[in-house]
Amino acid sequence: MMASVRWFGLAAALAVCCARVEGQQTAGPYKDARTPPDTPAAKRAIELIGLLEADDPAKTKAYIETNFHPTFRDQFPIDEHLGMFAMVRQNHGKPQLHGFRRYEPPRPDTEAVAIFRGEVTQAWRGLSVTVETEPPYRIAGLNFSPARPPSDLPPPEKLSQEQLIAELKKYLDRLVQADAFSGTVLMAKDGKVIHSSAHGLGCKSFASSNKLDTKFNLGSMNKMFTAVATAQLVERGRLSFSDPMSKFLSTDWLPREISDKVTVEHLLTHTSGLGSYFNDTFMKSSRELFREINDYKPLVAEEKLQFEPGSRWGYSNTGFLLLGAIVEAVTRQNYHDYVRENVFKPAGMINTDCYPMDEAIENLAMGYSKTRGPDGRNVWKNNLFKHTIKGGPAGGGYSTVEDLLRFDQALRSGKLVSRDTTAKMWTAKPGSPDYGYGFGIYGAPGSRQVGHSGGFPGISANLAMFLDSGYTVAVLSNYDNGARTVSDWIEERLKQLH
Repeated sequence: MMASVRWFGLAAALAVCCARVEGQQTAGPYKDARTPPDTPAAKRAIELIGLLEADDPAKTKAYIETNFHPTFRDQFPIDEHLGMFAMVRQNHGKPQLHGFRRYEPPRPDTEAVAIFRGEVTQAWRGLSVTVETEPPYRIAGLNFSPARPPSDLPPPEKLSQEQLIAELKKYLDRLVQADAFSGTVLMAKDGKVIHSSAHGLGCKSFASSNKLDTKFNLGSMNKMFTAVATAQLVERGRLSFSDPMSKFLSTDWLPREISDKVTVEHLLTHTSGLGSYFNDTFMKSSRELFREINDYKPLVAEEKLQFEPGSRWGYSNTGFLLLGAIVEAVTRQNYHDYVRENVFKPAGMINTDCYPMDEAIENLAMGYSKTRGPDGRNVWKNNLFKHTIKGGPAGGGYSTVEDLLRFDQALRSGKLVSRDTTAKMWTAKPGSPDYGYGFGIYGAPGSRQVGHSGGFPGISANLAMFLDSGYTVAVLSNYDNGARTVSDWIEERLKQLH
């Protein structure tokens, strides 16, 4: 038998995503040890770390063809498998294996988690490997993801805020020198900027540098704006979180047997049971076909519920697209116009919008992914023909780190919705323990954090609002995973402040 596990990165790359909800390696008690367990899964993990170290496409390809289970191997073209290895190596540098992680309760011997650190990013990463239950123990699934620091290391030294900023500058310099980061970074304390910087090129073709007010694609971070717009309409008595979707949308979106069951709250919390309209039809269609919300109806009409609404959690781009349609139905106004007038303008967000990609937009960054060319050399490719021609309720808009701080401050001050409503949006809901209304929720009491991230080829974005300490961290990048790497580094250092 083989386990049904898939590449995390391959799945994530197929959607304009995503809240920082995929999380780090499995939450709960864990212990790390330098000595690997004597299991087939651990042996396979060591082999895979060796492939990352060698960075040899031909050797990696031969290994995949021989040692991946056919069901897993053939789920994606071989070039996509190779692309994932290349992306991990290019994003983080040569892997430095630390050891193996054990959880409580224990995982079966067919699974192993190797913890390594990227030579360039110095970020902890976990490589989860699942193998067959019988010889030859071929690999049935892989998962590269952020990992919590190893338990067998001494506690890190305490830092002052000034020391943290000094270390951040050195860290960013190292990433930029390795061409592992391009984008903007902003840190603020109680609304006051304590660090801001711009790095890399917004357009490689013309060697134009990024600036603090360069507009970067947000990916799924637009979901926060859609959630705020929805909450405003609730406060104004125009709708209720408990209203069924069928109250606002006709059956040309979805049949009544679905829309009668799904409420506004289900859509906001990703508990609707709906999936993603970024499906095969979208991927194979001209982006010109999808500009306004109603243009997406054909992609949604055939959706089926993956589970009973409210019974569990499942990230849904379709859910937030439908929230945008509800905003239009309630206000009788174009979604983009409503959000521009009721969210961006009152927050002072002067460089934020869903800009059409077929128009000339000043100071807008192009997204880039590094791939291997036929000759084995690294090649930068832009994402112009991959993402949407115009963003919408689920993602794809543009903003700046300065505007994201303005958004953060408008939310904290009650300018966009009342503080009571904001608190409700930032509270976990039944079936959605790490997500409120359009915002991810992290941390324990005393270190609460809310926000959202976004990702797609050539797009990486994250806004983290630390509610108890007053810090705000906004990172935008036009490289794959660039923002997440920097955001995670800053978050770990914030834990060291004294």
